[in-house]
Amino acid sequence: MKKMFIKGEWVEANSGETREIINPYNQEVIAMAAEGNEQDVKFAIAAARKTFDQGDWATTPASERGKIVHKIADLIERDREDLAELESLDTGKTVEESRWDMDDIAGVFRYFAEMADKDGGEMIESPIPNSTSKVVHEPVGVCGQITPWNYPLLQASWKLAPALAAGNTLVMKSSEITPLTSIKVFELMEEAGVPAGVVNLVLGPGDSVGAELSANDDVDLISFTGGIETGKRIMQAASSNVKNLALELGGKNPNIIFADADFETAVDQAMNAVFFHAGQICSAGTRLIVEDSIHDDFVSALVDRVKNIKLGSGFDESTQMGPLISKDHLNKVINYVENGKKEGARVAVGGGRPEDPELQNGFFYLPTVLTDCTTDMGVVQDEGFGPVITVEKFTTEAEAVRLANDSIYGLSGGVFTNDIAKAERCARKMRMGTVWINDVNLYFPHAPWGGYKQSGIGRELGKTGLEEYQETKHIFQNLKPEPANWF
Repeated sequence: MKKMFIKGEWVEANSGETREIINPYNQEVIAMAAEGNEQDVKFAIAAARKTFDQGDWATTPASERGKIVHKIADLIERDREDLAELESLDTGKTVEESRWDMDDIAGVFRYFAEMADKDGGEMIESPIPNSTSKVVHEPVGVCGQITPWNYPLLQASWKLAPALAAGNTLVMKSSEITPLTSIKVFELMEEAGVPAGVVNLVLGPGDSVGAELSANDDVDLISFTGGIETGKRIMQAASSNVKNLALELGGKNPNIIFADADFETAVDQAMNAVFFHAGQICSAGTRLIVEDSIHDDFVSALVDRVKNIKLGSGFDESTQMGPLISKDHLNKVINYVENGKKEGARVAVGGGRPEDPELQNGFFYLPTVLTDCTTDMGVVQDEGFGPVITVEKFTTEAEAVRLANDSIYGLSGGVFTNDIAKAERCARKMRMGTVWINDVNLYFPHAPWGGYKQSGIGRELGKTGLEEYQETKHIFQNLKPEPANWF
């Protein structure tokens, strides 16, 4: 039985309710977890509030906080294989993908551990004689953090590490579908010496746990990664006390393929952009925008490669793509493709469930390529969050950029060309938080991550990722006070 972590103790839900955690590969129950509600969240928030207001974490020297965050990274590296296997069991992704994630996660904690004591404030010029003027950064306070089911521990690390380094306390709500590695990392934070009440974990559904966390007046900041409609509701709830907000709300990410690109590399990266974790990635390059002169050859080469993708258990080293996360999500992807076909998209490969008897108990969907697509189609505009690529054509550079920007989203995009000047022109004009040139889906801890338009507010990672968890204060001191004699 997996419990919640509140005020330094592992506790069951106030109601006593539990939830089955399901393996998406075969629908077996792999764990039972506490199912929290509003009362559990209020208890956790009260613990975080009291710890921030009356405890020593915020005033602990930043170098000491950094040492603890480093220790968390050490423990993640120590338990790398166990964490990777747990992540694959919980999400269905391949163990090799999960191993990469664990390395990235340890790197995120190390980056923010190093950042913890690097900002001692800034002296700025004062216009008043005999005075000093200083800008300092202080922790925001109590942070509510809501993480998604697709990359449960990776996304948690992007929130936990900077919040701790900056001196905040926090309450995290992990996805009720995939909580196992989040629970494990809270065990590691306890082992690393994070004081009781600084980090709190509540399990349970978004409509109760997440809603209370978003609306509660004792929470100073909400950081959320997930769907756009939920993000909008969180924004409304957060207005109750004008919380700070950091939202990453997904994307419908284009890859522009010019005729002068390295053909084989572009085909390979078009697959890498989508089929890792069965396309359940906010930055998945699910829109291909291909120059018309190479369109037919490109689609043909892509289809030939896609046909050979091996589906199976994440624990089979030969598996290249695992299942979708749940039955509900599988049905969503099925309907998404069916609606695309009704709009006029043509299925070049995939477009349904696999026939392999060994895969029937899992939530598998074939890797799919849809051609004859245009930007007025829902399948091109909506985030399907599955192993599905849509293909559009363009003739001119200006048209390619226009098509790429024709979306409510602006998280990421790619450009494939051997013309450096053209690549730079496109990257500058593409309204997205990250643009890759001749590559896809790369991120690292010291580069900011976030989106334009309805892909979200704020940034994670990098210096700006730490600043999301800080307030900026100006301290002015008059060194020679005397009456102003105004009145």
